[in-house]
Amino acid sequence: MHIMEGFLPPMWCLIWYIVMIPIVGYGLYQIRKMVDENPDITALLAVSGAFMFVLSSLKLPSVTGSCSHPCGNGLGVALFGPATIVLLFQALLLAHGGITTLGANCVSMGIVGPFVGWLGYKACQKAGLGSKVSIFVCAFLADIVTYIVTSIQLALAFPIPDLGAAVAKFFLVFAPTQLPLAIAEALLTLIIWNTLLSYKSDILLKLNLINPQDVPSGDA
Repeated sequence: MHIMEGFLPPMWCLIWYIVMIPIVGYGLYQIRKMVDENPDITALLAVSGAFMFVLSSLKLPSVTGSCSHPCGNGLGVALFGPATIVLLFQALLLAHGGITTLGANCVSMGIVGPFVGWLGYKACQKAGLGSKVSIFVCAFLADIVTYIVTSIQLALAFPIPDLGAAVAKFFLVFAPTQLPLAIAEALLTLIIWNTLLSYKSDILLKLNLINPQDVPSGDA
């Protein structure tokens, strides 16, 4: 997903930073508030951050000026809502993307993709589909929407021959690898979620992330 350093024109780098900064600031404030109110969630925060960090390290090269890889953002957004602090470590320590494109990468992977995944999670919960279906849908949507947004960002910068055709062109390059990756990531996220249900269901209940019927029978 990460758009590489120097690929976007300076104007678009600035625009995405302007969009990103206030939302990231609010997200970090919310995370700090949640940790202060519920110190027990620190372990969950570490798990979700590490999960996102490791999965997004498994990248495949792409001809679009980006790369294709699992995002790992579905688990974090289900637990805490959209947050982007992990992207800073990726840009500085793993050479994912770059400093000039950090704003654009945060908007796609840390804001819009996770937010759509969160909406899917909540919609599935309201429909009574259970937390396992909800987390699968959340992870899949967060991943695939990240790439749709990246395609739009690249098309806005390079609308050749026009914006619609450029969006389709960029996403068609991502799709052959990203669609199966999104499904695989959703399945892996479900495995991690099942582990959390088995060992941390009390915290998930406390945070109103699951319903009592989602707790494994042995833990009831």
